[in-house]
Amino acid sequence: MAHFVELNENNVVIRGVVVNNPVITDEQGLEREELGIAFCKSLYGEETIWKQTSYNARFRKHYAMNGYTYDESLDAFIPPKPFPSWIFNRSTADWDPPTPKPNDGKFYFWNEQAKRWDSPPPPPNP
Repeated sequence: MAHFVELNENNVVIRGVVVNNPVITDEQGLEREELGIAFCKSLYGEETIWKQTSYNARFRKHYAMNGYTYDESLDAFIPPKPFPSWIFNRSTADWDPPTPKPNDGKFYFWNEQAKRWDSPPPPPNP
């Protein structure tokens, strides 16, 4: 199965569809994105904009979902920015926290107000 996403005029993903592999396979048995795009346009309108995405993230860095943005210069789908303080990493096409997450096996969550990784408080004693 091949996965395609529709983009709006700002290159933001607004829907995803799954297309059977024979639809995107040419006479030589090669998969071609343009065949899937033509198929999606035939269903949803010639004015629509489509890109193929990889469920395993084998190309275009991430599996695209609603709200992701397609960056043509990187040929990558970029997830929404999780927090205002996070910084875009062009090599991974992802967002990095201002400080790395501790790697000590404990659970942490990002505290945007304090701009740090916090661990949850212990549960109250019964």
